[in-house]
Amino acid sequence: MPQGKPSVVPQDGLTTRQRRNRPLVVVHTGEMKGKSTAAFGLALRGWNQGWDIGVFQFVKSAKWKVGEENAFLALGRLHAETGEGGPVQWHKMGAGWSWSRKQGDSDDHAAAAREGWAEIARRLAAQTHDLYVLDEFTYPLKWGWIDVDEVVATLRDRPGHQHVVITGRDAPEALVEHADLVTRMTKVKHPMDAGTKGQRGIEW
Repeated sequence: MPQGKPSVVPQDGLTTRQRRNRPLVVVHTGEMKGKSTAAFGLALRGWNQGWDIGVFQFVKSAKWKVGEENAFLALGRLHAETGEGGPVQWHKMGAGWSWSRKQGDSDDHAAAAREGWAEIARRLAAQTHDLYVLDEFTYPLKWGWIDVDEVVATLRDRPGHQHVVITGRDAPEALVEHADLVTRMTKVKHPMDAGTKGQRGIEW
């Protein structure tokens, strides 16, 4: 896509403006870091456009604090106080894989993840947000906690103009096939390969 120009113009009956403004499903997957970072960068651009941003973290511990959470909540307060940008909501929607142990067994975590997805599906039906960031959402899909076909059908049939970006390793093929934009993060080199632990401001 040199200079942002598509290499092929589809014969879909849409105008250039209609095609440019259609809602997208974006997937950032692969083994390397940067998946959530890319999603939150997109959310920053959306916030600047005045979009309503909804972030839904699925499998990080409820106690796990990421720098992006504090930053986006501050942007949400800025919008409430000045009208600049757009509103922001941040939710932790389930438990599961994490670097720390959590209470409950896998059935409890699966139920929490399903409840989280049900809430997102309700919001999609109600057209609550302009951009949904489903962070680490591929994990409950991979583990079978949430039905992939149901997710794809819900995304396909969502009304209005709602963008959805999904992050996490091992994105199911059905989701990859449905998505409009898919990036696979491939590791070339990482400081941890040389024994360096994660550091403040880089990993969190």
